[in-house]
Amino acid sequence: MSHETFSPARRIIAGVGALVIAATWVYLALVRPTNWESVGGSTEALIALAGYVGGAALLLIATLPVLPARTIGVIPVALVLNIVIGQIVGSVGIPLYLDSVGTILVAALAGPIAGLATGTLSSVVWGLLNPAALPFAAVSAATGWLSGTAIHRFGAFKNVLRVVLWGAVIGLICGMLAAPVAAFVYGGTAGVGTGALVSLFREMGNSLIGSVTLQSFVSDPLDKIVVMLIVFAAIKALPQKTLRAFRPLGTTSQEAN
Repeated sequence: MSHETFSPARRIIAGVGALVIAATWVYLALVRPTNWESVGGSTEALIALAGYVGGAALLLIATLPVLPARTIGVIPVALVLNIVIGQIVGSVGIPLYLDSVGTILVAALAGPIAGLATGTLSSVVWGLLNPAALPFAAVSAATGWLSGTAIHRFGAFKNVLRVVLWGAVIGLICGMLAAPVAAFVYGGTAGVGTGALVSLFREMGNSLIGSVTLQSFVSDPLDKIVVMLIVFAAIKALPQKTLRAFRPLGTTSQEAN
């Protein structure tokens, strides 16, 4: 996040939001509830919901006001992409999500800050239609920020191999972040296809949190690789004039193109 873009107050708000999310994950990763039958109403579920959603809200407060009007104008299109594709994929039973196409597209066009804001807004807006999406707001925020950073700072879109490698890395990180929410809030049944994988790992003798983590390590890297490839192809197909119209924020270099 660039110093020219953020005031000290906004940097503090963003830092606090990130710390809240990190602290929530650390706490939940170390907790093992004894009564999994009531996990949905457990203290850990409330902590996951409050920590992830609260932290994501602070990040949104810090980032959304600094985005250029042109970037804000494409965010609604990205939200529709996320929600429509996510709803369709979530209902057909494959162990993927594909609900971050719009988020990563905005991150590729306008940088990690725009990606973070888009991911967070996506979960909030989707949560109005499907409350199950809201607790994953922090994961969506991380997806936008990580993909924007990988594309603009580390050249993730230089070639297909980099796209695949960075997609896998982003998927692993986001999978680790999402696992406590899927386990503590939803008992591992947040999606049709992913829930089936969790059940399979449970049948193999793993704990719920262990099964959800294993499912995340299978589904999330593959999911992000597919989404990154889709966005990579879309960016390559866009005219250079369109790409130059966006000003990536929160990067030191521009390597998307």
